[in-house]
Amino acid sequence: MSSDDIKLLDIYGGIIVPESNERMALTEAVFYILLTLKTPLHGYGIMQHISEISNGSVQLGSGTLYGAINTLLKKGWIKIYHQEGTSRKKKEYVITEQGLHIANQELLRLQHLTKLGEDILGGNNND
Repeated sequence: MSSDDIKLLDIYGGIIVPESNERMALTEAVFYILLTLKTPLHGYGIMQHISEISNGSVQLGSGTLYGAINTLLKKGWIKIYHQEGTSRKKKEYVITEQGLHIANQELLRLQHLTKLGEDILGGNNND
């Protein structure tokens, strides 16, 4: 992978989202966006929900969020949500099957890392 294959977004020093669907660890921000879009939401709703579920530890700025949304739309991990009979002015987004697969793969990766860490450290973080 070269620097041409990576899209750099600004959040807490930068997050990296690969342009291809090549398997790579997701950033915290992208993982939160995918989790949040299990239910259709507009941009501001995404920012609020992420802040809520992270207990305020993750605060996405609008530039970061919309940059990530555009990248995730291009990758096919999320899509614009259209509901019949509504005339919403705000765009809502929702996770796709592909995005759900990616989020589940990341969850498995994180579970593996957690187990590995517990095995090595003995599950005791007090030492």
